[in-house]
Amino acid sequence: MTLTRTADSPPERALRIGGVPNDRQREFFACRCKFVAYGGARGGGKSWALRRKLVLMCLRYPGLRCLLVRRTLPELRSNHLNPLLAEYGEILTYCERDRTLCFENGSTITLGYSAAERDALRYQGQEYDVIALDEATQLSEYQFSIFKACLRGTRDCPRRMYLTCNPGGVGHAWVKRLFIDREYRGGEDPDDYAFIPATVFDNGVLTRADPDYVRRLETLPPRLREAWLYGKWDVFEGQFFTEFDESRHVCAENAIPRARHTIVAFDYGFDMLASYICISDADGRVYVTDEFCAPNLTLGEAAIRISELCRGKNVEFAVASPDLWNRRQDTGKSGFEIMQETPGMPPMRPADDRRIPGWRLMREHLKDREDGFPGLIISRRCRELIRCMPALLFDKNRSEDASGEPHSVTHSPEALRYALMSRFATPEATEHKFRFKKNHSNSFFD
Repeated sequence: MTLTRTADSPPERALRIGGVPNDRQREFFACRCKFVAYGGARGGGKSWALRRKLVLMCLRYPGLRCLLVRRTLPELRSNHLNPLLAEYGEILTYCERDRTLCFENGSTITLGYSAAERDALRYQGQEYDVIALDEATQLSEYQFSIFKACLRGTRDCPRRMYLTCNPGGVGHAWVKRLFIDREYRGGEDPDDYAFIPATVFDNGVLTRADPDYVRRLETLPPRLREAWLYGKWDVFEGQFFTEFDESRHVCAENAIPRARHTIVAFDYGFDMLASYICISDADGRVYVTDEFCAPNLTLGEAAIRISELCRGKNVEFAVASPDLWNRRQDTGKSGFEIMQETPGMPPMRPADDRRIPGWRLMREHLKDREDGFPGLIISRRCRELIRCMPALLFDKNRSEDASGEPHSVTHSPEALRYALMSRFATPEATEHKFRFKKNHSNSFFD
């Protein structure tokens, strides 16, 4: 490899960089897509490949501006700064004040971190030619969008974003959507995205240096082993509904039986309306048959979409979060009043929104019944619910509660929880939370 130097620099010299990439790393180096994700399992050689890719691009394109991001600064130092200085100290210098690695040809690698969403705002307005997000599933989709907006410039060089990732974490859902499921939204070009899977079995350097590493992964609990050893994206550490299995809980659209009861349940927020038609059959099994999910809808617009979803389905009532019954300061009306005025909107009822009893009830429905089939089955047309159920995480402070982050995956499961706690719950679960024991005495001291 030849280093590019200025007129005042010593003559060009050849520099040999040690290390031989494996086949997966070679595939990663050769990929020309704008957004490239690499990894999937532990021990796949992601960090080395990411560092090597940035160094190669800096040497290839003089004046290249790169940003390397990890969640915290200590992780960044131990996983990247120290190895970069050890491996490439001969061809770069480090400025501690700017946290920037500088090459002789003017290329730079700036080290950044984003432990919280507010940290990402420090990068707004900045421009980089190449951005690398290490352990991208530890970042939210909002953080990803901020960094993605920084990928711009006027120089004649590639614009690339490289991500390394393992299943799990707050960013699991958006990484899986873009790179595994390849489900794209407006403005997202499928040709811009590529995923290169890698496992410890691809990393001969590690398996030779530490033969016991694979055996340690093999001793993990089954679902965790699937994620860490084989890179399975349907199971991961911190997953709230480990019971959810798409092969068992999802059915074809034509497999829905005759409904005995039909309701619609929805969770409304301006960031997302998640609404679902739910039925129970003669045996009390619950089916989720249809969905409508969309962001940026007013209450009136949401009611119109829900009424359209319910058309022709004999919906008995709609169940929603109790906060819709609070009066709004801007109109003096409650959300319930605004939505109930819409023609075709079913009669609305406030949901029993107790979280932990609701999640427990959902787990009961996810279990197999005596006939060998689960008590909750979702139609394949409900793609958003199918995406969100396995992506919901545990709350770090309440062991039986689901986390509110990433917020984008909470709306659909919460709507389903409202449905189960209203029509399909057991009598014990639907008992009102403000029920008082009957007191036969008129004394205040009893």
